[in-house]
Amino acid sequence: METRIWRHFDLFLLLATVCLVGYGLAMIYSATYETSGTGIDPLVYHQAGYAIAGFFLFIVLSGLDYHVLGNFVWPLYGATCVMLVLVLAAGRILHGSQRWIQLGPVQFEPSQVAMLCVVMALAKYFANPVENPKNPRFVLGSLLIPAIPMALVLMQPDFGTATVYAAIWLAVLFAAGVPLFYFGGLLGVAAAAAPLAWLLMHQYQRQRILIFLNPKSDPLNTGYNAIQALISVGSGEFSGRGFLSGTQSQLHFLRVQYADFIFSVLAEELGFVGAVALLALFLIIFWRGLRAARLSREAFGRLVACGIVGGLAYQVIVNVGMNVGLLPVTGVPLPMISYGGSSLVTFMGALGILESIVMRHRKLEF
Repeated sequence: METRIWRHFDLFLLLATVCLVGYGLAMIYSATYETSGTGIDPLVYHQAGYAIAGFFLFIVLSGLDYHVLGNFVWPLYGATCVMLVLVLAAGRILHGSQRWIQLGPVQFEPSQVAMLCVVMALAKYFANPVENPKNPRFVLGSLLIPAIPMALVLMQPDFGTATVYAAIWLAVLFAAGVPLFYFGGLLGVAAAAAPLAWLLMHQYQRQRILIFLNPKSDPLNTGYNAIQALISVGSGEFSGRGFLSGTQSQLHFLRVQYADFIFSVLAEELGFVGAVALLALFLIIFWRGLRAARLSREAFGRLVACGIVGGLAYQVIVNVGMNVGLLPVTGVPLPMISYGGSSLVTFMGALGILESIVMRHRKLEF
């Protein structure tokens, strides 16, 4: 009986996921490639290991009824918040941020896992049939769900990841049927709070915004990577310089090219064609995710699917935007492409949940 649900398995979603992960591995290999012939960088092996773990989680969560996870939403959410507190107390500090928990040879970033927990907690909250999503008190009450992990992540500090929680909240609000004029009110509140937010920012965060407005004001320091990223993207032109042939990455003009700025490496080596192919794969993921939301027989599954798609789309837009100079540098990775085990495994787990929703959109036949 349970095996019948696999007839509805979304092969398009799986193939797009496999292609994105393979794309990411290829670009990390290129970004860390050494012409001296020292061999494959260990980061490539690490990411491949994370990819295997991610595919295992993808299959497990596809086979697991997503309602089971729904029954444990609040304990999972609470455990994630506890992990975020532990990060602040005993987390590993790297590049000026305290984001990682070290477990032997493995380290993971709880803030990435928290994204998925926030999606499911918001979906559970708004799926309550007793409450009315047009009730202002009910809508404002939902803000507490992303606000707690958001505050803890800001203390790390990690402004980029914190904004992802806000984006997920807005995506679920929209999918839940919250009236549009509420969003106008939120925009007004955000505009009014902007001066206070500026004062509360760390100095480096304010500097990133100023550099975004004028990268050439500090071309050899804070504006360096933004300028090099634009050079990388522009030099790729239509068809690119060729795989392993990007001057900005291979000659190490571009810093941390295997993580936040991997899109610049891709655009330089594979050009406009490679960038469009990448974005097309993401569009397939978004399409299949929204299809899962449409097929879902109840509100919880629909809201989970919309929250996952919203969080994924936001990160793609922000990362690509900062690589091409349209948005400030925030440290948001390109999902399934940038190096990072916690991000990769979490997103593959989220896509496994999308599969679970699609596979169970019809009642079992007897």
